[in-house]
Amino acid sequence: MGNRQWVISDVHCLLPIAHCPCRDEDMTRIALNALLLSGAEGYRSAGIHRYIEQLLRHLPAAAPDLEFTAWVGPAAGGESLAGAGIAVQRATWPVDRPVARIAWEQLMLSGAVARSGADLLHALAYVLPATSRLASVVTVYDLSFYRTPERFRFMNRWYLRTFTRRSCRRARRVIAISESTRRDVVALLGVPADRVDVACPGVGPDLHPLPAAEVADFRRRKGLPERFILYLGTIEPRKNLVTLVDAYARLRGDAKLVLAGGRGWLYAEVFARVEALGLGDDVVCPGYVPLEELPWWYNAATVFAYPSAYEGFGIPVVEALACGTPVVTTNVSALPEAAGPVGAQVSPGDVDALASALAAALGDAGRRAAVREEGPAWAARFNWAATAAATAAGYRRALEGSGRDELA
Repeated sequence: MGNRQWVISDVHCLLPIAHCPCRDEDMTRIALNALLLSGAEGYRSAGIHRYIEQLLRHLPAAAPDLEFTAWVGPAAGGESLAGAGIAVQRATWPVDRPVARIAWEQLMLSGAVARSGADLLHALAYVLPATSRLASVVTVYDLSFYRTPERFRFMNRWYLRTFTRRSCRRARRVIAISESTRRDVVALLGVPADRVDVACPGVGPDLHPLPAAEVADFRRRKGLPERFILYLGTIEPRKNLVTLVDAYARLRGDAKLVLAGGRGWLYAEVFARVEALGLGDDVVCPGYVPLEELPWWYNAATVFAYPSAYEGFGIPVVEALACGTPVVTTNVSALPEAAGPVGAQVSPGDVDALASALAAALGDAGRRAAVREEGPAWAARFNWAATAAATAAGYRRALEGSGRDELA
């Protein structure tokens, strides 16, 4: 990054950022709303958090001609971003609480960004400040609150629907994380297709096939069975886990079912179904899996199951394939983009088809060996450097005035 220096400061200390003598006044400045970056491990630190974190780490290298400042919460880590070339500003409100974050975004962020001298504001998760008049870009991960509204609480659904639509129609560019989400933004929000860019998530270099002896040792240390079907993700209705439990009940055999991940909301139905089917001894629920353990869990599994009813992309599918593990997922939304020709796909509500696909994956040693080669090759096309490059290209289109600031 040359001789540029970077500053970490609190949001009430904007003057040093805006007028720091080490800054190049001729550079274009991008403000990044990264308030959803989590400062603590847990299910909320996965998904969108990981996308934002990896994007920010790769943006400076993808666009050395741009200068970046990220607004984060009081507890979010900022040192790694500063080391990558991102200046960090901290909101002083407790923005880890949704109500406080929404209030700060709407009441404080636009003024803070304006005082920083930014040329463009990127809202990294759905919503722009209503009062901001700066050229803007907004990222949309999925439109599940439109596609599966019954799985959202009323206020969550109302807020996301109302503010996402307004933000996307005001922004000069919208960034979707898949072609499926891009189509949804056009169809459901009325944004012209030529104003929507795609920046798919990436897979880290740590996700790859691991030596069999080391994986066997991991299983022993974690008390995992020799053969098991793995689901890894948040335990919530959209993931369609009751269907997975029902499918598992029809095949059982010598393989266990491992439901790994933090509990999101309305998760009780999944565990009630396990008990109702008498599967308490066959279903293992280890809880949230730390990021550094992901490669081991994917490698340890015999099959990875991801029966979600709707996804903006479905990065766990690509991560499992990157580790050479056979995948069974569904044929809806963006999941075919993630699985490609390597992962098996079934209809999300078809218990018989899911059970058959899982049984085939468990029983076909030749196919498992083939996926160990084909999976990593497919996953290699998804990388964070490409995500950052596509995002930077969206910034340049926005700065050139590609698209009006607001639709009629």
